[in-house]
Amino acid sequence: MSVEARMGFQDERMNIHLGAPRVSDAMVELEREITLEPAVRELVELRASILSGCVDCIDMHSKQARKAGESEQRLYALAAWQDAPFFSERERAALALTDAFTLVADAHVPAEAYEHAARQFSSEELAHLICQIAAINVWNLSLSRRIRPLATSSPNRRVNFRLRLTRDRDLTSQ
Repeated sequence: MSVEARMGFQDERMNIHLGAPRVSDAMVELEREITLEPAVRELVELRASILSGCVDCIDMHSKQARKAGESEQRLYALAAWQDAPFFSERERAALALTDAFTLVADAHVPAEAYEHAARQFSSEELAHLICQIAAINVWNLSLSRRIRPLATSSPNRRVNFRLRLTRDRDLTSQ
C-alpha cells in the first residue's frame, strides 16, 4: 500500500518531504523561528487557507485559532474581514498583506497593502509576517489537493499535515 493510501491522500501529487526532505524540514524550522503574536499568526494562516481553498487547512487553523482563544465571531467574520468591525488596525494590516501575497497573481502586492503593514509592524515584525504568509502559502499550495476531503476522513485520521510530512519517511520504511 502506498504512503498516500495509508495517509488518506486523494492523488499522487508531489510529497514535498519525500521529494526534498531537507527543504521540507527547513520549512518546518522556518515556521518555528517566526515570532508573531498568536492571534495574528492564526488569523494569517486561516485567511490564507480560506483564499487557497484548502479545506483541511481551514479546519486545522480554525481549530488552532479557537484553542488559542480566538472568538467564534471573529472567525466567522474572517471571510469578510474588510467590513467587520472586530479586527484591530494591526490585524487588518496583516490580513490585507495576507490577501495581497496570497492573491499575488491577481494584482501583485499593492504598495498600499505593504505600506499599511509597515506602519503597523516594526521592520523585524514585518519580515516575520511576510515569512509567515509565504510559509502558509507554500503549505496550502503544495498540499491542498493531496489531503482527503473532510467529509470522508475520520476525526482520528485528520492530523496536522505538517506532522504527516515527517511521518511519511517513517511509513515508507515499513
